[in-house]
Amino acid sequence: MQSAGGLSVAAAVPFALAACGTSGGTTGGKTSIRFLYATGDETWNAVAKGVADAFNAKSATAVVELEPLPAGTDYPTAMKTMDATGNWPALVDMRDTLTYLEAGKLAPIPASVTGLLNDEVYAPVADGEVYIVPTTALNGELGFNMVYDKDYFAEHGLAVPATYAEFIALLDAIKGNGDAPLATAAGEIWPSDQLWKPLAAPVFAQYDAAGGFWNAVRGGEASLADLREPLERLKDITDAYVLEGWQSTQDAQTTTLLVNRQAVMATSSAGIGRLNDVNKVDPDFNAGIFYLPADDGSLNVLKNSVNGDTASGFAISAQAQEDEKQYDAAVEFLEFYFSVEACDLMEAAGMIAPNVKASDQVERNATIPGADDYFALLANPDLTWFANETTWAGFSTFHTFFRQARIEMQDGQTSVDECIAKSQDEFDAQAEQG
Repeated sequence: MQSAGGLSVAAAVPFALAACGTSGGTTGGKTSIRFLYATGDETWNAVAKGVADAFNAKSATAVVELEPLPAGTDYPTAMKTMDATGNWPALVDMRDTLTYLEAGKLAPIPASVTGLLNDEVYAPVADGEVYIVPTTALNGELGFNMVYDKDYFAEHGLAVPATYAEFIALLDAIKGNGDAPLATAAGEIWPSDQLWKPLAAPVFAQYDAAGGFWNAVRGGEASLADLREPLERLKDITDAYVLEGWQSTQDAQTTTLLVNRQAVMATSSAGIGRLNDVNKVDPDFNAGIFYLPADDGSLNVLKNSVNGDTASGFAISAQAQEDEKQYDAAVEFLEFYFSVEACDLMEAAGMIAPNVKASDQVERNATIPGADDYFALLANPDLTWFANETTWAGFSTFHTFFRQARIEMQDGQTSVDECIAKSQDEFDAQAEQG
């Protein structure tokens, strides 16, 4: 999903798959099903609980039991453990979708669910069935924003940058004031994407018509060396402008660093969810967001994948399908999740609801300070959507390696050349394994 970051409670969540039993059972005469999901920012955690509580109060036949697990790289690991033990819940917040789909671990999602959604946010696979549906609005990686202190900008006569050169000039101006321009995090490896992906987006966007950058690398039409410029920019920004201590900073801490004015800007991948978190910490903090522009001012934003290994969202497990009551309960929950009632709950909690056909009936939340910046981005004429579909089921393993390699480069343990070389070697080795 888009909401990673914020006031995470992941550290408090027990890693206890083996203790959970099977897909569910019965509770008070109702069919009980488990919902496995990755904890994220406070907004997403509140949405998961709020919608589940509302469903449980409403349903006469089913009860959803939440099973939150740590986010980031721990979550795919938890899914692998779940798979190894044959301990699948009925509802799963999917990662590595293609891998589990090809292994026959997912059940088809019926038209009673998909019919509630806009047609462009889901798609059937080769067998004609749909196996994954979104948990939130599919606004691509527009959630990868710079969250900033609007009052600081106004006080010092600064403006949101319209080009990459203006962004660097902005960093220089803040540094010239004696302040830390940017807070970012690498206490876990996945937040490293928050600065990297907008930097790399102009290169990735060049391969839109060619089926995506990573597919081009696998086919020999591109290589990791094509990412030299964004890698150099990433290292230059880290070396000169990022608040010290980023190597051990958790993503959730960047909100605190921003609100405490230890940095003027902070990276995020939570979109409006991060603005909501900032507002909860300090209702008087005047936060805004902007997307990192390319050299020519374009805002190159990755589209959401609705299939493939990078797709994420709700899935029903094949194990639940073996029990008709389990499957029916999972379907009933998804039907509720995409109802106007549930979407209103999500919006009130600070998350943008999924793209449902009845969206004109959903009550949008315009009360979050800075939310107008996000909606303005969606309507920005410089917004350029691109696709970077990854059809290779082994990509997630390489992606984890590449994140770590970038962090080592930023930290001065390796050079840009070494990062490129070792990442290319790892890519080739993983691709050879299939």
